[in-house]
Amino acid sequence: MPKSLTKLWLRGLKRLVATQIAPPRAPKTRAPARPVRAKAAKPVAAKPKISAKPRVTRESRVRPRASAWAAGKWSRSFHSAPPAAGRFVNHLAYALYLPTGASLTDMPLVVMMHGCQQSAEEFAQGTRINLLADRFGFAVLYPEQSKTAHVHRCWHWYEDSANSGGGEAAAVVSLVREIVALHHFDSERIYLAGMSAGAGLAAMLAVKYPSLFAAVGLHSGVVFGDANSAIGAMDAMRRGTRSDPVGLIDAAVDVADYPGMPAIIVHGELDSVVSKINAEQLTTEFLRLNRFIDANGAWRNGERREETQADGTVVTDYVKGGRRVIKTCIVRGLGHAWSGGDDTVQFHSSKGPDASAMLWEFFKYQRRVQSAVRDETLV
Repeated sequence: MPKSLTKLWLRGLKRLVATQIAPPRAPKTRAPARPVRAKAAKPVAAKPKISAKPRVTRESRVRPRASAWAAGKWSRSFHSAPPAAGRFVNHLAYALYLPTGASLTDMPLVVMMHGCQQSAEEFAQGTRINLLADRFGFAVLYPEQSKTAHVHRCWHWYEDSANSGGGEAAAVVSLVREIVALHHFDSERIYLAGMSAGAGLAAMLAVKYPSLFAAVGLHSGVVFGDANSAIGAMDAMRRGTRSDPVGLIDAAVDVADYPGMPAIIVHGELDSVVSKINAEQLTTEFLRLNRFIDANGAWRNGERREETQADGTVVTDYVKGGRRVIKTCIVRGLGHAWSGGDDTVQFHSSKGPDASAMLWEFFKYQRRVQSAVRDETLV
């Protein structure tokens, strides 16, 4: 019995030794086989045909991106805003575009609020507003929502509490003030614009901080003051508000003490995400904020309304004292997308007039005289 066990043990030992020795020899026989099979494989010859299309796609995306920041300086950083209730760390990412060939001192600043599922880079590329910045000499600031705050980078425009949309608005204001002070921009020519959810937060900023911004641009925005939850926000996006827009504004601010806010409102006629009725209701709200209409919605004497149609766009101008204060543009055939933008970027379309150019054309005539208004703060 001991002999047989010894034999079995020796046999097992030999097998173990054999398996340990075998692997070093194996590569010598297997190594040549791999390149031979790779060279002989027919699919390799077909690869150039398959890769031709992706190269075209990459080029179409790179060209607009290169021109998005044009010849100026594009930088990224973080701003540490003051702590807010429920926000022990209140960092806000942002990008800043500075054009070349002009002094930064007393330069206008345009603050661009992106929409859901967008980054600062994508918004710059899609709107192409940096090209206008180079041409007309203004800086562009892009606050960026964090994915930790919202998985789709949506701003909480529908809730003005300090730990939600109100805190985000306060962080943006803190960022704008720091950037203006740092670069010595013109504090009387700070303009604000946004797309979709960004337009929602831009409307909140315009209503709550009128002393900071000289004018606001709202593209594909939602009526202000109706929603106070995510479910309510979705409802307002689909159908607008069932309340009186004038009543919503009067509940938010004291219009008699409000300094006014010039506004340009752009919306796609076929927008299935944010209904076109929101543009009409936003117009009514800003008519009230600029005292074109009274608390009952009655038109005041001396103001006038002018409507024109061109290039598939219905434009309505509201004029007071010879100055265009509100402009509404409804773009025919346009869905939920930035009009006249780079359609290689999601939520931007080449259809319609250039919304970025329309915004600047409207903004450049507006100025906020700081001494004439008192500061507004969120509560």
